[in-house]
Amino acid sequence: MTYPPTELEIARTPDGDRRDGHEGGVGGGGTAPDAVVAPTPSGGRVWRALRHDPAAVLCLAYIGLIVIMAVFAPLIVRVSGWSPYEFDQSAIDPNLGGVPLGPWGGISAEHWFGVEPGSGRDIFARIVYGARVSMVIALSATALTTVLGTTFGLLAGYFGGKVDQVVSRVMDFLMAFPALIFMIAVLSALPAGNRSTLLVVVISVFGWPYLARIVRGQTMSVSRREFVEAAGASGASGARVVFTEILPNLRSTIIVMVTLAVPGYIGTEAGLSFLGVGVVPPEPSWGQMIASSVSWYSVVPTYFAIPGLFLFLLVLSFTVLGDRLRAVVDSGEAR
Repeated sequence: MTYPPTELEIARTPDGDRRDGHEGGVGGGGTAPDAVVAPTPSGGRVWRALRHDPAAVLCLAYIGLIVIMAVFAPLIVRVSGWSPYEFDQSAIDPNLGGVPLGPWGGISAEHWFGVEPGSGRDIFARIVYGARVSMVIALSATALTTVLGTTFGLLAGYFGGKVDQVVSRVMDFLMAFPALIFMIAVLSALPAGNRSTLLVVVISVFGWPYLARIVRGQTMSVSRREFVEAAGASGASGARVVFTEILPNLRSTIIVMVTLAVPGYIGTEAGLSFLGVGVVPPEPSWGQMIASSVSWYSVVPTYFAIPGLFLFLLVLSFTVLGDRLRAVVDSGEAR
């Protein structure tokens, strides 16, 4: 599948002519005016703009809370007094199939979020460790996706020609491929050991083309600016021009894309765990907890509501923060 070239995809070819990034594409051989690339706002200016946005501040606060839970999970669980793998048979009624004793799913001073029906495991402890699993997988997949997407996007956008053709065709293939079906098939066939690493690799394989396509277009635009051409004319190597002259000018674009990618990866991990091909029990996962709660939600709705609410708020926070960050960069508030 080929995409019609945009103004950002007009690149300089080795012989000095200007043409679109795809051979034989629309506008091939034409001459286009130099694109104007906005200055990259500094981190300090972006932060000053975001901290005056109440929605962005609330999102950052919640994300910070989840990060603290993930980092200090063992300490937090020790304070609560229950391990995420520990069964408390005294908190459930065996005569009713393991329904938690007490109101609201067994919420009490001993079990702050209640207990898991059927097993009596502490929901608070599993929520805390589930935050660690979700954040580690999502952030690791985001980091790997960012490295792959940025690298291939820079190479395709700057060097053009056959490099661009190969990278673009790979991106087209992966973006058109039914990723979810392939993930389910691969994860189902592979052994359960070290499932978190497999999730990171599989998610990243299908995630990097979306960032690479944006980076490619921006690279084509920035590479036509005078300071980049001057660096090439002075004898700087292609790698040095790409990573020291072009990449710093794409920082804001990459940050915005990464912020918007994290909630998608959190949701993907939760969805795969919900389908039974993600994190393997007894390792806690929010998606896995939601899947386990399906048969109990009419009896113990809190078991479904608590992990669902944590997952919803985390995805919402990253999504809103990404939108606010994109608005700051696009509107020039940070400058």
